[in-house]
Amino acid sequence: MKKMFLVSALFFALTAVSFAQEKPVEPPKMKQWFFVMLSRGENRTQDSVESAKLQEGHMANINKMAELGVLRIAGPFIDNGNWRGIFIMDCKTIEEAESYVKQDPAIIAGRLAYEIHPWYGPATIKTNWDKE
Repeated sequence: MKKMFLVSALFFALTAVSFAQEKPVEPPKMKQWFFVMLSRGENRTQDSVESAKLQEGHMANINKMAELGVLRIAGPFIDNGNWRGIFIMDCKTIEEAESYVKQDPAIIAGRLAYEIHPWYGPATIKTNWDKE
């Protein structure tokens, strides 16, 4: 019994030393981003040809913002609801973010509407557009 107690005490002592020597986990670094919620706009009267052109321009704008490093995450909602998609943007101000969003042909045509909100999240968001 005494031997079992000593083995257990030794185990716990070594475990405590091991934990004490581990480097403490640092909290993730955080920063402000801009979260853009895209929703159905008030003008959805375009025919299929015009809708396709607007979608092509929308995708071109997304790719341009990504290449500039401004757009970090983008994607559509696939449930055909009022919310159409999101952007997470790396800009200094909400006005800068809005200036990029307002260049989108689907926004200009009123097919999409948007809201922009400051969002506090992880400082590093890696994407497929990042150069290694």
